[in-house]
Amino acid sequence: MIKQIIAVIILSIGLVLSLPYFQHAVQLLISAHDWVAQILTNVFSGGKAGNLARELIALLVLPVVVSAIPTMIYWIIKRHWFPYFMEIVWVVWLVQAGALAMLTK
Repeated sequence: MIKQIIAVIILSIGLVLSLPYFQHAVQLLISAHDWVAQILTNVFSGGKAGNLARELIALLVLPVVVSAIPTMIYWIIKRHWFPYFMEIVWVVWLVQAGALAMLTK
């Protein structure tokens, strides 16, 4: 129990100290999402189904692309599948979904 409390305190201090960098990373993630959504506007119709498909694809593409980068590096070095691919996808998706939810008016 003490180890977990110490870990939470240390991680909280680390987060507070790196908050400007984290904020910049989230802004880049949202900018990339907007860029993908803008490109997909040319592909999908402007109707309700087209907007839904465009937003769904834009929401799913970035976590997979971000997770693919360490996966490819790991594959080049070790020559087998990266064991934490889906965990990275989920973390990036949760951060992106949270940031998009905060921006929704």
